[in-house]
Parts: sequence; C-alpha cells; structure tokens
Amino acid sequence: MSTPDDIKNIIGSNEKVELYIKEKIFHPQINIDSVIITNERVILRHPHSLGLKKDYTDYSYRDITNVVLDKGVLRSTIKLTIKRDEKILELGQLPNSLAEQAYGIIRENIGKFQSPFSTGYANSAQLQQQGTPTPEGQKPAEEKK
Repeated sequence: MSTPDDIKNIIGSNEKVELYIKEKIFHPQINIDSVIITNERVILRHPHSLGLKKDYTDYSYRDITNVVLDKGVLRSTIKLTIKRDEKILELGQLPNSLAEQAYGIIRENIGKFQSPFSTGYANSAQLQQQGTPTPEGQKPAEEKK
C-alpha cells in the first residue's frame, strides 16, 4: 500500500515509511484513520470534520518504553507504553499479519533508539564482540582459538 501524500510531506528527509496500516482503528479516546510506522517514530492519523481535515500524533521510539502484541484469532491489538505518563496506547482491531509486522518493526526500533542496556541484554553479545565493556565495567575475555 502506497504512502499518502500528506504523510510524505510531514516526514523528515532521512525518515522512511516502513509500514502503513490503512485501517479503521478503534481507540477508546481518539478516532485513528491509519498508523504510519517509520524508522524514527510511530504516527497516528486522526480525521475530523468529515474527513476534510486530519491531525497527527507521533511518538518517537525514545518515548516508547514497551510494546506488547495481544494476538487474537483474526485480529490483534498492539499496546505501546509511553514514557511520559506511563499510559498505554492501544491500537486495536488490526489484522494479525499487519499487527505482527508492526510489532516487529516497533520492537526493533525501540532497541535502536534506546541505550543498549535499557532494553535488557538483547544486544549484549553484539556489544561484547565490539569490545564494549560489560555492565560490570570489564572487557570480556577473548576467546582462544
């Protein structure tokens, strides 16, 4: 599905749309027309005035502390925990295949945008191979060949 022109106009020059979900997403507090997941943020598009106007809300991956995929039989919900007030942003009624893709992209980008040790030890093997000190402040012992 191609990216709408209004989204192309608001993304940065180095920002790439990784997934565009054109679905009616029913959120208890806001009406979301679509979700755009880029390599830098998650953008929610809100229509109003009979669809003549659109508002946008975006969340940087630095502001998202966790993502959860609640998978159903046909539809899934993605729950994003927002750092500012620890509120949960739910994107519900997504087709399972799109929800799985979105979850993977968001999870990967959260890891990229947050410090290496804030997301656990998922990246520790890669960091230790690069000679980065371990959490205890010591370089790992080199393996003997």
